[in-house]
Amino acid sequence: MPPVNAARRAVLADAAIALLVEAGVHGVTHRAVDKATGLPAGTASNYFPSREALLVAVVDRVVDLHLAQMSPSASSAAGSDEADHLVRQPGKVLDGPAAQRLMTELLAASLLQAATDHRQRYLAIFELQLEALRRPAVREALGRLQVRSTAATSAHYEALGLPVPPDRIPTVLQMYGGVLFTLVSGPVGAMTVESVTPLAAGIARAALTDGGVLHG
Repeated sequence: MPPVNAARRAVLADAAIALLVEAGVHGVTHRAVDKATGLPAGTASNYFPSREALLVAVVDRVVDLHLAQMSPSASSAAGSDEADHLVRQPGKVLDGPAAQRLMTELLAASLLQAATDHRQRYLAIFELQLEALRRPAVREALGRLQVRSTAATSAHYEALGLPVPPDRIPTVLQMYGGVLFTLVSGPVGAMTVESVTPLAAGIARAALTDGGVLHG
């Protein structure tokens, strides 16, 4: 069994994320992770017995971080009339224009934060998506990412009163991922709320229109 020190596992995984972005998959070794963290030689291999396990740990770490921030991301929109209304009337489902505005606001804030403050972790995931073609364990880990993200996003939208049909969530995530790839692979510092909002609006419109909300 691997060691159960969750904090140390997180430190090792964070170092692996940075190495993956800086040097690619081949730069992620146990020795490099130990050196980056300043921990004794052999620490990374004690927690992750193979390089593949180290790469899987990167996926799991990014998923945990992303899902942990979904609730704070919702709170960042609390200044909107729609979000304030939901606080007063839990369970209320928003109508078309209100849903479009709130979902656009949430997506724009999330995309901007992911492409700036958390650029490294998503670049790491994109690196691993190609590596998954050759590594079944990484492919399985990315599959778990999709399952967890789908469930969490569906629950998140439902709690906010956003009428996105559950079968549309995977499409929303795919569109989000495509936009995010474009943003994180572009010039650093080029993103603004103004430039990201139309992209977020497109994702929201597709999700809600397909649900029959905007034109129903």
